Amino acid sequence: MDLDKAFALNKETWNIKTDVHYESDFYDRHAFAKARNSLNSYELNALGDVTGKSLLHLQCHFGQDSLSWVNKGAIVTAVDLSDKAIDRARLLSAELELPAKFVCCNVLDTSDFVKEQFDIVFASYGTIGWLPDLKPWAQMIAERLKSGGIFYSVEFHPIPWMIDYIEEEPSLKYHYAQNEAIYEEYPGTYADQKSEMISKEYGWNHSLSEVIQSLIEAGLTIELFAEHDGSPYDVFPNMEKREDSLYYIKDGLYPTLFELKARK
Repeated sequence: MDLDKAFALNKETWNIKTDVHYESDFYDRHAFAKARNSLNSYELNALGDVTGKSLLHLQCHFGQDSLSWVNKGAIVTAVDLSDKAIDRARLLSAELELPAKFVCCNVLDTSDFVKEQFDIVFASYGTIGWLPDLKPWAQMIAERLKSGGIFYSVEFHPIPWMIDYIEEEPSLKYHYAQNEAIYEEYPGTYADQKSEMISKEYGWNHSLSEVIQSLIEAGLTIELFAEHDGSPYDVFPNMEKREDSLYYIKDGLYPTLFELKARK
């Protein structure tokens, strides 16, 4: 398929999403301005003290997680496909006096725009599904890491993405490791399902073996891999919040997240 067309459409949709998300309760920017933290327990526990460390945040949206890492002492550069998201991130950075460098580019082209190497490369929650092939993604991560540097990702598990949620009754529809792009068009967005916007987007399903093997082939060593039932985000139908403040699929038959740490 025409990947340039797919990326252009996704960028257009994410530019619209940015305006909706920025005002949404989901992102709650007013609460964020007070707490200066949008990070969750998984990533905080995995990366620990980041004081003085350089960190590259991939697919940062409008930068709340990026600025959270700045608030915790990291020196942050962040990239995103959406120019509107990057503009918002820069404004938020200035308003909160949390300095970070924000770059607008396709994440696969990061090495064309960012030449530094980093102690940490970070990605989280809904990133790889926008990429058709993880090999160039993994190669870029290896290029941007210092020797001994850490790549960490916490991501939605591939099993939930096998389900078509647009149907009135969600059903198992897509292959666990589907090569073909999945095109979806639906009203609203995960951060505001009542929004009048129409999301039009191309995505790709990636198996766990593809994720892990692409990083191995790029020269990284896997140090941590774990799957989790609990998600900090209520983004799939029929989830229930439990005492640990995480959301779980009601039938409990599959995990919602996986996390991975790899070293160069």
